[in-house]
Amino acid sequence: MPVRIKKLIGVFVLLALVVVYAVFATAFASLYLGDSPGWVHLAYFLVTGLFWIVPAMFVISWMQREPKGRL
Repeated sequence: MPVRIKKLIGVFVLLALVVVYAVFATAFASLYLGDSPGWVHLAYFLVTGLFWIVPAMFVISWMQREPKGRL
């Protein structure tokens, strides 16, 4: 698959990943952290705000890989 097509697919995958991840992270916080103190909310959103980078790294590395068989 050409890199250009992979980048197009990757952009849509990353957008979907961020949206779905944000919805789930916020829903979890609303359900389980509603009565928690402010520092717990801060710590939770700091960690979850950075944790989405892990799956995004895999998508970005896939997007950048050259097709096999090309020099």
